[in-house]
Amino acid sequence: MAVERAEERTVGQLVAQASQDVSEIVRAEIALAKAELSVSAKNGAVAGGMFGAAGYLGLLATVLLTIAAAYGLTEAGLAPWLAFLIVAVVLLLIAAVLVLIGRSRVNKVGPPTRAIESTKQTIAAVKPGNAAER
Repeated sequence: MAVERAEERTVGQLVAQASQDVSEIVRAEIALAKAELSVSAKNGAVAGGMFGAAGYLGLLATVLLTIAAAYGLTEAGLAPWLAFLIVAVVLLLIAAVLVLIGRSRVNKVGPPTRAIESTKQTIAAVKPGNAAER
């Protein structure tokens, strides 16, 4: 029985082929990632546009509901100027409460202390001269 031997290649040729194969795989993975990100970016842009349109329509609805509330108070017997004034004052009170809540939330915001400390430790560890201290 005759055993056929494949053409034997040197170690250098094998390393070169492996390097080329890895490069091709990396290029293919990058191309795939670009394609996926492109689709995701398009979907994100469309979603952002839809959220913007929904916000705009919500704003218009809020204006109409505010006017309707004022006219409802007018139909209840109040003078139109008083009805609109009441609605405006209620909206200003809601805005003031939201500002106070927002301000208290902003006051709770602080620097990322854990990340800062970790970065300082990393910098200290890689600075020249620290290897002798270990």
